[in-house]
Amino acid sequence: MSSQIEGTIIRISGPVVQAKGMLGARLYDVARIGNLGLIGEIIQVDGDIATIQCYEITDGIKPGEPVIGTGEPLSVMLGPGIMSQIYDGIQRPLPAIKDVTGAFINRGVETPALDLKKEWEFEIVAKVGDVVSGGDVIATVQETPAFLHKIMIPPNISGKIIEIVESGKYTIEKVLAVVESEDGTRHEILGYQRWPVRIPRPFKRRLASDEPLITGQRIFDTFFPIAKGGVAAIPGPFGTGKTVSQHQLAKYCNAQVVVYVGCGERGNEMTNVLEEFPHLDDPTTGLKLMARTTMIANTSNMPVAAREASVYTGITMAEYFRDQGYDVAMMADSTSRWAEAMREISGRLEEMPGEAGYPAYLASKIAAYYERGGRVEILNSKEEKTGSVSIIGAVSPPGGDFSEPVTQNTLRIVKVFWALTKKLAEQRHFPAISYLESYTLYWDVLKDYYKKHFSDDFDKLRTRAFRLLQEDNDLQEIVQLVGPDALSPAERITLEAARMLKEDYLQQNAFHPVDSYCSPEKQAWMLRNIFALYDKMRELFDAGVDLKDMMENEIFDKIPRMKYEPEIEKLKSLNEEIQKLSPTNFEIITI
Repeated sequence: MSSQIEGTIIRISGPVVQAKGMLGARLYDVARIGNLGLIGEIIQVDGDIATIQCYEITDGIKPGEPVIGTGEPLSVMLGPGIMSQIYDGIQRPLPAIKDVTGAFINRGVETPALDLKKEWEFEIVAKVGDVVSGGDVIATVQETPAFLHKIMIPPNISGKIIEIVESGKYTIEKVLAVVESEDGTRHEILGYQRWPVRIPRPFKRRLASDEPLITGQRIFDTFFPIAKGGVAAIPGPFGTGKTVSQHQLAKYCNAQVVVYVGCGERGNEMTNVLEEFPHLDDPTTGLKLMARTTMIANTSNMPVAAREASVYTGITMAEYFRDQGYDVAMMADSTSRWAEAMREISGRLEEMPGEAGYPAYLASKIAAYYERGGRVEILNSKEEKTGSVSIIGAVSPPGGDFSEPVTQNTLRIVKVFWALTKKLAEQRHFPAISYLESYTLYWDVLKDYYKKHFSDDFDKLRTRAFRLLQEDNDLQEIVQLVGPDALSPAERITLEAARMLKEDYLQQNAFHPVDSYCSPEKQAWMLRNIFALYDKMRELFDAGVDLKDMMENEIFDKIPRMKYEPEIEKLKSLNEEIQKLSPTNFEIITI
């Protein structure tokens, strides 16, 4: 551990503070600023002058006040107690701070990220004499009913266990084991570990992402799926449903752990998230979703520098859970606010601005962040184990302009693009994901999984759905120019089939108890029924049945109700009903 360095404030510009007398200070070390001891991070060093970004409001701080460099980088505490917790951008537990300061957070307040007094039931799974290295599990803690916390050897330690406690109740500051390295150095293994947020946690090797992250949302799973360990972006203007989409993903995706980062969102919106999440039922475990979720709340009225740090805090926590062998889904809402924080800090540092005023290193920062996602073989000397971090970042382009720098630089990195559009939102079509602008680059590696686990014809159904939507888009242009009467009956049948696909399949009610989640098996049967009816309509028309008469059949009332039907067997029965339709039915109906 580095020794502390004491300096003096010489300049203050918003959250950026300069101090002299900081010879020996290192980039990204934490500093305590002023008489209040505000928390900051050194972001520039020039001789003995250090530039520090302060994570708290600097009002009232004056030149001449002391600055103390701690000699340690901004790090997070990782151990039992992290799950179900709500932190701010630099991992200060908000409920614990409220107990200390009341409803308003006082500046300079310091509260441990984890409860140091609480005793946990540690189940020791290693013994004296075991040779261990980084990532090996020596104990487990049933942190919540839905999450088994694994106590691991830190990544940079290896050797032989020479001391270890018995299973029992301990605080996380208890020395659980002592590991002796080959050079004779002894390392005490506690119930928690620290890790610098800006340094990715190590792993053995990166693996191909060939298993889908099932979300239960038809527009995502069918058309634009994401793989476990994949990276996706949800750009969209205000009011198009970014936050609701991320809620749905957090609630229903088949990841074992969820890390949710509210980065620079409005206070009232973040309040809604914090109020709703603890009450959300987890369909996977039957418990509350918070039992396998940790949240970071950094609202737009909080200091801008902490916003810049919040995404690193979140991704470091996600990597820690990944290293335990879990599949983790990380939601960042929104990365645009993170980029705006970088722009503000860059401006105060008087750096040369790039496009739209963002710093020239915007692209590399975004790339470095998303590259921390992935499916990997984790550190473990006993057996081969894998874990994954899937990153889903919301982007808030001003005015919905996807050509702005944050969206464009994000698109260069991510492999899934879920484009939210104002047009669909205004039509009350939710999720308002554009089925013509969005894309996924994972389908080629995922389609075999879909065929094996969900349906042999899933790829064909998906391809046909895309083709139908494209035909509909072409026909809609003709309708807008010359009106629907110019279309042939066959083209009107295509429009009707596309309408069913858009309204009865792509639209999904996030607040309906049945329609909120749709399994891939159900998705396949819904598509089969829509296309079976489409084919039957063309067959009946060729047999001389009028289109208007077809539309009056009760089958057309059952198609919209498919999404609210919990039993797949009834969808199969509907398919049989469609196949039995014949011109005779319509002759009887039309008499």
